[in-house]
Amino acid sequence: MTTKKRPVRIAGCSGAATDRRHAMAMLAANCANDHIDVITGDWMSEANMTSRATLKLAEGGDAYEPTFIESLEPALKYIAKYGIRIAVNAGASDTKRLHEVVTGMVKQQGLSLKVAWISGDEVLPAVKKAQRGRESSFENICTGEVLEDWKFKPIAAQAYLGGLGIAAAFERGADIVVCGRVSDASPVIGAAYWWHGWKRDQLLELANAFVAGHLIECSNYVAGGNFTGFKSLEMRGWDDIGYPIAEISSNGQAVITKSRGSGGEVSTQTCSSQLLYEIQGPWYYNSDVTAILDELWFEQLGTDRVALRGVKADLPPPTTKIGLTAAGGYQAEVHWFPCGLDIEAKTRMLETQVRKLLAPYSDKFTKLTFTTIGTAAENACNQDAATVDFRIFAQAPTAADLAPSKFLRPCIDPIMESYPGATPHLDLRLGFPKPIQEYYVTLLPQADVQHAVHLWDGSGIDISPPPKTKTFPAQQPSKASTRSTTSQSLGETTLGPLGWVVHARSGDKGSNCNVGFWVRHKDEYDWLRSLLSVDTVKHLLADEYKKGNKIDRFELPNMYAVHFLLHDHLDRGVSCSSSYDFLGKNVAEYLRSKHVDLPVKFLSRGKL
Repeated sequence: MTTKKRPVRIAGCSGAATDRRHAMAMLAANCANDHIDVITGDWMSEANMTSRATLKLAEGGDAYEPTFIESLEPALKYIAKYGIRIAVNAGASDTKRLHEVVTGMVKQQGLSLKVAWISGDEVLPAVKKAQRGRESSFENICTGEVLEDWKFKPIAAQAYLGGLGIAAAFERGADIVVCGRVSDASPVIGAAYWWHGWKRDQLLELANAFVAGHLIECSNYVAGGNFTGFKSLEMRGWDDIGYPIAEISSNGQAVITKSRGSGGEVSTQTCSSQLLYEIQGPWYYNSDVTAILDELWFEQLGTDRVALRGVKADLPPPTTKIGLTAAGGYQAEVHWFPCGLDIEAKTRMLETQVRKLLAPYSDKFTKLTFTTIGTAAENACNQDAATVDFRIFAQAPTAADLAPSKFLRPCIDPIMESYPGATPHLDLRLGFPKPIQEYYVTLLPQADVQHAVHLWDGSGIDISPPPKTKTFPAQQPSKASTRSTTSQSLGETTLGPLGWVVHARSGDKGSNCNVGFWVRHKDEYDWLRSLLSVDTVKHLLADEYKKGNKIDRFELPNMYAVHFLLHDHLDRGVSCSSSYDFLGKNVAEYLRSKHVDLPVKFLSRGKL
C-alpha cells in the first residue's frame, strides 16, 4: 500500500433505503468544484434486512436493495470521469446478484469500472453449527433471552462485518465495492485504511475513522437533519439539507464538513446530535476496533467545519453482532377518528364493542392493543385540531387468524351502535393481514465468519479475523446519578419543557432505545447531569417506562452530554413493532416535552 499525503475526502450519500436518490449523482457530478475521493452509502436497516431475507427464502425476486440502483445509475458516468471510488452497504440478502446487476449497468454504459463484492455476512450455517455443538447459547444482547428459547425459527442470520474487505478491494483496483451487511461505518473505515495504507495495529487511526464513519453514515443527520435545533436552520436553507463529507488524515484526525452550497449546517451541535444516535455506551464496537467515547468532544474550526477530538482506542472484541430473521406471523390495524368532547368515554365505548365482536377470534392473537394517538384541543379553531386517532392493532401467527371476517369486520361493524360521530378510516388496506418478521440480535465469534472479497476477474481474497482482540464486560460502564455541587446556586427556576434548554437524540438498536441529552454551555452541564438520573428518566417516561427494565447511564463531560440506554424499551424492533414510534426516534422528543424546573438564567439565553 502507498501512503497518500493529503486527507481522504469521503462523502456519505445515503443513510437508508428511503433516503433521497439524487445525492450520489449530485456529489459525483460536482467533483470538479467540490472534490470527493470516495462516496459511501448505507441502504441497510433491520427493516429491509429482514424483509429481503424473507423475499429470498420465498424466491420472490432479487433480494438486494433496489433503491441503490436508482442512485447509482445516473452517477456512473461521473464516477468514471473523476475516478471516484464507491463503497456501499446495499446487498441485503443477495450481494452477488447486486454485483451482477451493477456490472451489467457498467457495461451497458460502455464504462470500464471494476466492480467487487463482499461476502461473509450471511452466517446462518455458522450459527446452526455452533448450536449443534453447544458452543454458544446465543444470548440476545437486548433481552437476555437465549436462542434455544426463541419461539421462532431463524431463516437468515447476518453478521456486521468490518471495513478491511473494502480496503482490500480498493487496493486491488476496485472502483465500486458492494457489500451485504457491513457495519454502517465500515465503508469509511475501509476507505481511510486503503487511502492511507494503515495497518491493523493502528488502533487510534482506526477508531477515529470509525467515529467519523458513524458521523456521516446517516447522510443529512450530521448536517442538520433530525436535529432538535432545527428551527435555527430555516434561514440556512432547510428545504435541501446538505450531505456530509469526512476529511480523514493519515494520523486519523477527522474534520466533518458538507457539500458546498447546500442547506443546513455542520456544527458542534449537529455533530453531537449524530454522535449520540445509536451508541450503546462509552465502548463503541466494530469488528476492526473499539472506540472509547468518554472523552470525545468537537471543535468548530470554521463555518460548516468541525474537528473530531478526544477519541480513544482499544482492541476489537472477539465477536461481532449478528441479526437473525424469522417469519413472525401477521399484523393488521384499523383506525377511527373520535372528535371533540368526551374522547376517553368515546374510545372506551368503541373498545368495549369491538372487544365483544372480536372475542370468538382474539384468543388466537398474540397482540391486541387499543391506543388513542394525540389529544383533542379545547375550544379548537378547526375540526382537525379537535380530532384524535384511535388505533386498533393486532398480530397473530397466521394470515387466517387475522382474516377480514375475524379482525377487520369486527373492528368496523359497530359503526351504527357506537359513539357520536363514529367514523372509521375508509382506506381499509391496513386491516388486511400483512406478514411481519421477527429479529433477534446476538453475537458470533469473528473466527466463525468467512469474510471474503470477490473481484471482477473471478479471483478472491480472504479477510482474516483480527489477530488480537479484547473481551469486554457484557455490562457497559453505568452510573445511575451524579450529585452536583453547583446545582443549588443556580438561582430562580421556572417550570417548563426540558427541551427549552436541552437538546436530545434517540434511536433504535433492536428492541433497545438509546437517548442522549446535551446542553450548549459549560455552566449548564452540572445542572443537566445532576437532574438527569436514571430515576428521573423513569419518572419522565411515566407510562412509557416498562417496569423492571434496566436503564444504563453514562456521561460525556467534554460534550456536556448524558446518555441513557433503555433496555428492551421498544416492541421487538422495527420489523415487527406495534408502536407508531417503531424507530425510537421520538422518545427524545417525548422526553424533551416533559416539564422540569428550569433555571431562569439559562432561559435568558434563548429557548431552543
